[in-house]
Amino acid sequence: MSIKVTHNAGFFSCCSIRLTNILKYINLNKQLPIEVDSSEQFKLYKLNNEDITYEYFEHYNKMQNININKETFEPIYVNDQFIDYSTIEYKNINPLVQKYFTPNTNINNIIQNIETKYNLDYKNICVLFYRGNDKNRETLICDYEEYVEYANLILTKNKEIKFLIQSDETEFIIFMTKLFPNNSFYFKDEIRSINKCDDTVDVIMKHLNNEFSKYYLGITIIMSKCNYIICGSGNCSQWIMYYRKNNNNTIQNLEGKWIINII
Repeated sequence: MSIKVTHNAGFFSCCSIRLTNILKYINLNKQLPIEVDSSEQFKLYKLNNEDITYEYFEHYNKMQNININKETFEPIYVNDQFIDYSTIEYKNINPLVQKYFTPNTNINNIIQNIETKYNLDYKNICVLFYRGNDKNRETLICDYEEYVEYANLILTKNKEIKFLIQSDETEFIIFMTKLFPNNSFYFKDEIRSINKCDDTVDVIMKHLNNEFSKYYLGITIIMSKCNYIICGSGNCSQWIMYYRKNNNNTIQNLEGKWIINII
């Protein structure tokens, strides 16, 4: 049987609902769906009405020989973006992410180009990821200063660390690059940010969504590869963990509480 997913919102919200629907199908039927139709998703990022799912991901029919346990899945739901990421059933989720959300050649080329352009040395990078602006409608977002305490904690563990500053709030980027002028950087040409407000770059800069959503998927995968991650909670942070396949060496802010998993 087939499933059709029609949810539309931000990019990774669309991904989360797609994944949730696949999981629900498996839980109910103890088998994979024959078809996953996402043609009506990702509307914010379309240039026309065509299906753009495979502008980002390899088709799942190409992803063979992936061992997916169809008997022991725990259901996940939309609000799972606001959980302690150490509680995710990575063993079960990881194969599904691999099958249905593996980046295609174009996204991998974006990743490789960024890696080369910025000379990324993953073992010496700590991500400071702050999803702000309209996210305050859904969850409690901490002040910038709270990130500093944990950034300094990582510095005590690795004096060679470089901070990758990633945010949709211009003020956060300015604040952190000024605070760490000699050991921070951000992707100047590949991200969009706006001054702090109750809105989103996807709305304010909608005409750029198709192009920059591909950069953002690539950057999310890049963030997942970094040695340390300091982040808030939301769909974007959760997908960093999905691509990371664990939450090792992460520090997560969840509704005002910091969850530290440094190994």
